[in-house]
Amino acid sequence: MKIYIETFGCTFNQADSQIMAGLLEETGGEIVTSLEDADVIVINTCYVKQPTEQKITNHIQKIQTQFPQKKLLIAGCMVDIDPEKLKKLAPKAGWIGARRINSIPNVVKSIMDNHIIRETGHGYDIKTGLPRKRSNPLVHILQICEGCLGRCSYCCTRFARGDLQSYPSSLLKAEAEQAVEAGCVEIQLTAQDTAAYGKDSGENLADLINQITSIEGDFRVRVGMMHPKNIKDDLESITNSFKNEKVYNFLHLPLQSGSNRILSDMKRGHSVEEYKAIVKQFQMEIPELSLATDIIVGYPTEEEDDFNATLNVISEIRPDFLHISKYHHRPGTRSSLLPPIDHAIMKKRSRDLNDLKVAIAIKNNQRFMGTNQKILITDRGSKGGYIGRTNSYKTVVVEKAHLGTFQDVEITQALSTYLKGNLKR
Repeated sequence: MKIYIETFGCTFNQADSQIMAGLLEETGGEIVTSLEDADVIVINTCYVKQPTEQKITNHIQKIQTQFPQKKLLIAGCMVDIDPEKLKKLAPKAGWIGARRINSIPNVVKSIMDNHIIRETGHGYDIKTGLPRKRSNPLVHILQICEGCLGRCSYCCTRFARGDLQSYPSSLLKAEAEQAVEAGCVEIQLTAQDTAAYGKDSGENLADLINQITSIEGDFRVRVGMMHPKNIKDDLESITNSFKNEKVYNFLHLPLQSGSNRILSDMKRGHSVEEYKAIVKQFQMEIPELSLATDIIVGYPTEEEDDFNATLNVISEIRPDFLHISKYHHRPGTRSSLLPPIDHAIMKKRSRDLNDLKVAIAIKNNQRFMGTNQKILITDRGSKGGYIGRTNSYKTVVVEKAHLGTFQDVEITQALSTYLKGNLKR
């Protein structure tokens, strides 16, 4: 039985696909790298944005046209968020929801036997310690919890991922230990909201980070996205845990809007002032910090003053990484009941914010020109060379290096999205 798995979306989705591949291999399946070779095609979907939904929809239609004889399994967020559309789009496909991936061997076997199974709903199986097939043998994605505590008005992902379920820290540490022993040099802690970790179980993110960094070995830890409202009570302990030399000096803290009125409409649960206080605390404690944030442009109630407030906040906090999303209605969300703003206005605002983003990123990166940096090489570049990360998670491209090693480099060029460097002899 040959299975092809294609993944859309976030790091968490990538980890789900790696686990599905591991479970299938453990039960006798063979993971193949081309559609043509597969008996079963698994599409692990993302549904967070409308353009992604359209891309996935077109892809599923194309696959069914090109390979009508092959078995099709749709996995991930689309299954639980938009089942009615999926029924019309792929009526003969099997389904497996985002929180039911442990069942993948049985579902695939049934599909091969011409029995369509659709596993949906919020299961509570623990994913920690399951077999997996890593896409990069040097990088281990550690899912620390699933679901969230938020009620953001624009988000449909929570309908697929459900309520918060934190995995036991003892199991997470054991999985990380096994990954380091297997040669992984980067551990990525991931969740819909890493700051929510343990708020359902009595544990907490800072202690988990400290446990992971106590593992023997030379590796780095990247902490994934944190919701501002869930970091406030644990701010001191989390910033202290980030001071460990094994933790990248990297904070992903989504703002979404620089207007308190819009944040309230979005049901974000934090203010601009609270957000800036968190950033200030991190920057005071960790001077080399790189900041990543997210902005949604064109929320239905966003006025010009609200957008200008966002520009002002971005100009003030000067993030190293800025992810910009144009607002689109998502199925089942509160905000989808509101009339959207004019598309031309949204497009202009997005362009203005992007121009600011690029200007800030170039200036931030120019500070590294001529400096010596220690980088961890984790991948080959798509256009040649090798890719490494500085202690502050800046991407550095070098011509020659050995994968999985730390290298001292001198930065020779600064672009908006990455740096270039030469190895020190």
